[in-house]
Amino acid sequence: MTIDSRPHVSTATVSVIGLGPMGTALARAFLAGGLETMVWNRTRSRAEALGTAGADVAPDLASAINAAGLVVTCLRDHRSTRQLLESLPPEAYADRLVVVLASSTPAEARETQAWADARGIRLLVGAIMVPTPVIGTPQALILYAGRDDLFSSHRAVLEIIAPRSEFVGGDPGLAALLDTAMLEIFFAGMTAFLHAAAMVTGQGLSASDFVPWAKEMLAILPDTFEGLADDVDAGTYPGTEDNLAMEHAALAHMVGTSRELGLDSRLPELMHDLALKAMDRGHHEDGWSRVVEVLRG
Repeated sequence: MTIDSRPHVSTATVSVIGLGPMGTALARAFLAGGLETMVWNRTRSRAEALGTAGADVAPDLASAINAAGLVVTCLRDHRSTRQLLESLPPEAYADRLVVVLASSTPAEARETQAWADARGIRLLVGAIMVPTPVIGTPQALILYAGRDDLFSSHRAVLEIIAPRSEFVGGDPGLAALLDTAMLEIFFAGMTAFLHAAAMVTGQGLSASDFVPWAKEMLAILPDTFEGLADDVDAGTYPGTEDNLAMEHAALAHMVGTSRELGLDSRLPELMHDLALKAMDRGHHEDGWSRVVEVLRG
């Protein structure tokens, strides 16, 4: 049976496949933007909840694909996305754009693009950079990679769910790469704050007491990032304003304080050991940016 022989046909502008919290947020944003939206999910109750909000509920995957020229998938990962899409023949996706919004490594994103290319499926890979409550708001950011022409021709619709929709390059792995790198900054920052909060609350202060002081450090990070980036790109690590020998002492105090308070000291130990390895290679007078070479192994 071909896709066009399915009984359920719609004039929806977009179909959303996968209705977990993020997929549901995407569908609601499309609806709020005035788009005729079809939805499908293996667990039908999630789709029916959106039906009460104005979405057209597809009876099956084929109907959802057939309904619209733009198909947005939001499943757990790229592997499950490919497995689901493979349940229909490649011709089911003719004249449609499939946008895959699922977390992945860069290699997984490239694998999905190669899979689609081999089947003649027009596909665009994206990475959602905000939590569900931000979808559809001016702050929403989604990165896209792959074919610029596909992004450009559908940008107006994609900007409904994320006004800050950015095309980052032709390599289909770039959106996933930036997603992973940005999340490392995010999680490292949160973890550092929580470790510092454990440290100060162990000495009688509250975590709220510490927030203004944490923000003092946060304020200098943008300029610090730019300086570090210049060093990394140039491959030179001058210690004119600081050096590893000085910073090693401060890191030793972090480790010592953590141990005195009975805290898990692995985070400061990691930073301390990175500095120590760089110094063991003879780079006492270099700046902190030298650590990138240690991280590169």
